[in-house]
Order: sequence, then C-alpha cells, then structure tokens
Amino acid sequence: MVKLAWLLALLEFVACIAVADAAGIRNQGVHFAHDASSATLRGHVTGRETVQYHLGVRAGQMLQVALNSRSTAICINVFEPGRESGRDAAAYIGETGGNRAALRTARDGDYLIQVFLVRAAARRNENAAHELDVSVRNGAEALPSRPHDALVPGTNFHATGTLPCARSADQPMRGCRFGVTRGAAQGDGTVTITWPDGGSRVIVFEKNTAVRYDESQADGDARMTVRRQGDLFQIAIGT
Repeated sequence: MVKLAWLLALLEFVACIAVADAAGIRNQGVHFAHDASSATLRGHVTGRETVQYHLGVRAGQMLQVALNSRSTAICINVFEPGRESGRDAAAYIGETGGNRAALRTARDGDYLIQVFLVRAAARRNENAAHELDVSVRNGAEALPSRPHDALVPGTNFHATGTLPCARSADQPMRGCRFGVTRGAAQGDGTVTITWPDGGSRVIVFEKNTAVRYDESQADGDARMTVRRQGDLFQIAIGT
C-alpha cells in the first residue's frame, strides 16, 4: 500500500453533486450576439432539477463562468467535451472553487455548465432563481490563482500521482492515476481516481478527511466507509 501522508500535504486543498435524474435535466444552448464574447442567462432550478448549458469553445481559449443568485444552496460544475455527470469528473467543481470559474480550455467542443441545488436543498424541494454570466476570451489572460495553486501542465489538477485501487473487493489492488484539486480552505478539495479500464471516481475531502463521493444513480445507496491507520486512508464504497 502506498503511504499518502504526502498527499495530505498537497491537499491544503466538497463537491457539488448533481442529483437530478434524466427527467429533471433541462438542456439549453448558449449563443453569443454578433461580435459579442459574453452572454447573461437567466433561469431557475427547483428540487432535483438541473439546468445544463452547452457552449461551443475552441481549445486554448479562456472560459469564464459566474453564477449569481440570492440562494446559497445553488452551484455549478463545468465538464469538458464528451464528459458526463455521474460518469466522469468535472473540470471545475463549484463547491470546491466557488461559483466563479475560469479555466483555459484543453479541447475543442461543447463545454457543459451545470446549475443545480446542493443535495440537502434539493431534497427539501427548494427553488432558486439565478443569472449565469458566461464569456470566452482568446486565452491571453492568465488564470486567477493563489501562488501555490499552479496546475500540473496539461491537466486541471494541482497534483497528480498513482495510488492502489480495486473496482470490487475480490479484485487485487492495482495502480490508479489520481489528480488533486485543492479547495479554498486548508485540507479541503477533491481527489479524482481514474480506473485503468476507463471511468473515474471522485472522493471529496474536508479538513483532511474523506467525507463523501460523487454518488450517482448507478451507485444506489452505496455507503462510503473510511478507515485511517496512521497516515494511510483506506476508503471503500459499497463492496
């Protein structure tokens, strides 16, 4: 087993998880006016609904998204082209980084911007109106970040490496690639584990402790259990 104490040091680093089923998802294309590079979109979400905004962007541009709402229970996720909620890790996770995202795009295609209520508010069937400011620049601007938040070149992560993993209890441990996205508070952030055979799993940390995962309908009610032995975390989801 690989010791992970050094990972915690990198975590100086909670994820919004969209809980809508397919029937609760509203898709909307984003189109800029002639000669414009920005737009403001208005909408609302209720309960488990999710609004998914689709915007075509070229690789190397700066995509900036700002979510404004009176509700504090609403947030955003941003996915790269071809990535899906519940299956893939988000390029930007709102509850970790806040509701203002700025990222340099890594590929051409439609970027997906999700707007939804956090799980507790969704279960209470709350309603929240929002404005979403979206802009695309030519990529000359620098990404806003703290001095220690440099990204690993070619990724959206602050740190990368490998750790032991298995898809089920009867499988031997294998080496899986992971990426760390640090949060604003000390010890907060996410670890995205990529399976050798495809797909990924996201573990959310708060105060240097694993607290939840990117639960989807396919997981059912699988429980996450966390054991810690010294500087080693052992995390299991379901079996």
